[in-house]
Amino acid sequence: MALQEPPFSIGVEEEYLLVDRDSYALARAPDRLMEDCKAELEGQVSPEFLQCQIEIGTRVCANVAEARDDLKRLRATVSKHAATYGLTPIAASCHPFGDWKEQHHVDKDRYNDLKRDLAGVVRRMLICGMHVHVGIPDPDTRIDLVSQLSYFLPHLLALSGSSPFWQGDDTGLASYRLTVFDNLPRTGLPPQLSGWSEFERSVQALIDIGVIEDSSKIWWDLRPSSRFPTIESRICDVQPRLEHTVSLAALTQCLARMLWRLKAKNQRWRLYDNFLIAENRWRAQRYGISGGLIDFGIGEIVDFEQLLKDMLQLIEQDAEALGCMAEVEAAQSILTTGVSSDRQRAVYHDSLQADKPKEQALQDVVRHLIDEYHADL
Repeated sequence: MALQEPPFSIGVEEEYLLVDRDSYALARAPDRLMEDCKAELEGQVSPEFLQCQIEIGTRVCANVAEARDDLKRLRATVSKHAATYGLTPIAASCHPFGDWKEQHHVDKDRYNDLKRDLAGVVRRMLICGMHVHVGIPDPDTRIDLVSQLSYFLPHLLALSGSSPFWQGDDTGLASYRLTVFDNLPRTGLPPQLSGWSEFERSVQALIDIGVIEDSSKIWWDLRPSSRFPTIESRICDVQPRLEHTVSLAALTQCLARMLWRLKAKNQRWRLYDNFLIAENRWRAQRYGISGGLIDFGIGEIVDFEQLLKDMLQLIEQDAEALGCMAEVEAAQSILTTGVSSDRQRAVYHDSLQADKPKEQALQDVVRHLIDEYHADL
């Protein structure tokens, strides 16, 4: 009996930082701003842990084209209402010169509990990410695809790095965000589980002990969603450019379908130990697309241009079936422009070369991020 193909519906969540339009410094979201956004966007917008953050989420979309339209509407609406209060959003995973010690968390029960439970670790969470949901109704299939898709998480991370600066310093990393996030418990690569029942037993063990309330407190790079019949990729830095968000979402969706297609033919992607995948995760975190990743099949570090070419060949049939060939092929443009961390560094170094002081060079980076946020709206 042939497997029934999942819908591979798609949803995207993004977190933004709010900055003052004049000083480019982080700014608290006024209560009225959140009320204005909620009045227009209803359940698609919410506060995040810190008062300088705001989160949006698309509807359940049948395809990437729908997701693009919804993201454009959400980004534009947040920008419009923020402007009323002299603010503007940026979609970068770290603010170039913001100081976490000067930020305050949102006074809500969930966030108060996080502050109490996670202590000083959660105070440093001045970071933003993007999450991609892909609809897979069958629970065991979700677990099976999570185990296999983990291999490609470093590839997605490498394309997404947008957090090179931390508290005014160049960290040398493409994604400094992960160094902060990985200090939380229950993060990192997902374990390889035998099926849905093992996942449920493991989660229930922590619930019964009283350590967590539900699976929403499991923050792996890739997980079965706690709320929806989806797999949820959480590996990527948030993207300043809307079109790059769309490409990453399309790649995630197509990779999931490619792996399901193998499963339908009684095949699967080879599973590698997390110890090995974590090495590629680090390389992506450190170098972005410039350092290459390890191809464990041939036992060599391979240039990212070749890796992306190979990936696009793997998912060509799936991109055609899902109607997102243009979006996955557009990922190649990132190889030309560089990931966001590369582009931010270029602005910073150009400003220093122009004899601007460091503080002004960092402000120029924020101005660049503002421009990129609005470029595709």
